[in-house]
Amino acid sequence: MSVLEKINKKLLEEQEARKDRVRSHKISPSALGRCFRYQYWNREGVTPTNPPDVRTLRIFKVGSLFHSFIQDFYPEAQKEVRVESEDILGFADLVTEDAVIDIKSQHSKAFWYMKQKNYDINVEKLPNILQVICYASLLNKEWGRLLFVSKDDLCVEEYAFSGFKWLETLEEELATLRDLWSKKSLPEAKPRAYKGKECRLCSFLDLCKEKEGKKHPYKAK
Repeated sequence: MSVLEKINKKLLEEQEARKDRVRSHKISPSALGRCFRYQYWNREGVTPTNPPDVRTLRIFKVGSLFHSFIQDFYPEAQKEVRVESEDILGFADLVTEDAVIDIKSQHSKAFWYMKQKNYDINVEKLPNILQVICYASLLNKEWGRLLFVSKDDLCVEEYAFSGFKWLETLEEELATLRDLWSKKSLPEAKPRAYKGKECRLCSFLDLCKEKEGKKHPYKAK
């Protein structure tokens, strides 16, 4: 067995083991800003019809390695902090005295793209902002910070977001999710993130297409 085959086998075994996790049936901060149908099914614990392929699993693993590298600069008590309320559950990457820090790894081309004049981080990274602001709000921290690390050369860019400024946007998102959940009403299939690429990346794509038929917003090229 080659090294790559060993890696793939290990990652697929880890993915299979995760299927047995007991779901909390709470709102996941990491899914905020995405399609409301995705968030609803994710909270329900619906079995994905489109789990990540092995290449995607390798990308996730690389991201996890960089994630751990950054966390190693901080005390254990500040890492992977459980953040929970009556209907929200997640884990904050890093928590300091006045901020929650969320770590995102990406390739160097994404760093170049973020430097362009027409780039608006408030739009492009809305799901990430909502996630970190949700943690900051529940932990009574003033700031949410997104830390982007390049997988090519370990360059780092950090952006700070005021929890107060983003609180209204967060509350609107949570209010919609809570209303849908209380009514047991399946939301419409409508991508909201990743510039329309959300459907292609969705772990419930086939299930959603089955329900929507020709009306589904995703059209394969």
